[in-house]
Amino acid sequence: MENYLSFSLTVFAGFFAIMNPVGGIPVFLSLTEGATTMEKNRIAKKATVVAFLIGLAFMIFGTYLFKFFGITIPAFKITGGLILFYTGFEMLQSKKSGVKHLQDPQIDENIAVSPLAIPLLAGPGTIVTGMNFVSKTDYSHIAVVILIFLAICYLNYMAFRLSDKIIEKTGDNIITVFGKIMGLIIAIIGVDMVVEGIKIAFNLN
Repeated sequence: MENYLSFSLTVFAGFFAIMNPVGGIPVFLSLTEGATTMEKNRIAKKATVVAFLIGLAFMIFGTYLFKFFGITIPAFKITGGLILFYTGFEMLQSKKSGVKHLQDPQIDENIAVSPLAIPLLAGPGTIVTGMNFVSKTDYSHIAVVILIFLAICYLNYMAFRLSDKIIEKTGDNIITVFGKIMGLIIAIIGVDMVVEGIKIAFNLN
């Protein structure tokens, strides 16, 4: 039981940091500026559902993709760790997302798929994190990862739905500070993945 609790907390922290429900609020508000509450809710729902399905697909079929392309676990962990570190480093530098917002979100709700679902929620960092957690583990642990990923997607959905109220209560500064903390956690997770990949590659204990 203690092993499952420790594993669950690690998975939750990893997904929460990389998907950052609070940090995504300013992006969501920028993309949906001018949309009605009903339209925002539809966009939030579609974005999180699509993100969950993408993440789930990679967690389930990721191993088969490895075999098909001849990708080794150490190579994946090292490359994925570098991606996570770069993502966290950018967050620490407070770099803004390169995605462009649409001129008329009331009409085109495809922003729910891109850039909200991809790459904001289910970007390379999320995919790498999910595949890392399900690699070399049993089915019960994989189920835990999927359930926690679902929970984080739901938290993102609620954060998007309540985005106006959250910004009104907290302000942009607190959101920025929170984003930097999440960036640090992501960078640390990335370094840990690189170290783990090197240990596996060279049979180090």
